[in-house]
Amino acid sequence: MRFMILVKATPESEAGVMPDEKLLEEMTRYNEELVKAGVMLAGEGLHPSSKGARVQFAGTKRTVVDGPFTETKELVAGFWLIQAKSREEAIEWVKRCPNPMPGDSEIEIRQVFEASDFTNMSPELIAREKALAEQLKAQQS
Repeated sequence: MRFMILVKATPESEAGVMPDEKLLEEMTRYNEELVKAGVMLAGEGLHPSSKGARVQFAGTKRTVVDGPFTETKELVAGFWLIQAKSREEAIEWVKRCPNPMPGDSEIEIRQVFEASDFTNMSPELIAREKALAEQLKAQQS
């Protein structure tokens, strides 16, 4: 099972405050543990929402809204994509993470849908999704 680990933004991260060297060292050590265990698939920090945009959909209409976005507690400051045997294992990995922010912070864990989770997919659509996954893997090699 794959899990998206979402590091919630704080007023400091939204202001562009960078982590100090001690925190960067702790996070690097944690990332090394994830990689060594074969758990980590990806992980990155994100720029503040002031450098982002949202695309809003209303039928066929698309509207672009530039950041910053006001609800800091609903924003994501970084992420990991991990492979774990269960939700409980993903939780255990996150509990080992250093606090990703200088003050209080929150990390959200969400399981990623797999093609097999969609019981209404036709065999043709399943084959197309599998081919896309193989193409992506080849591009990343």
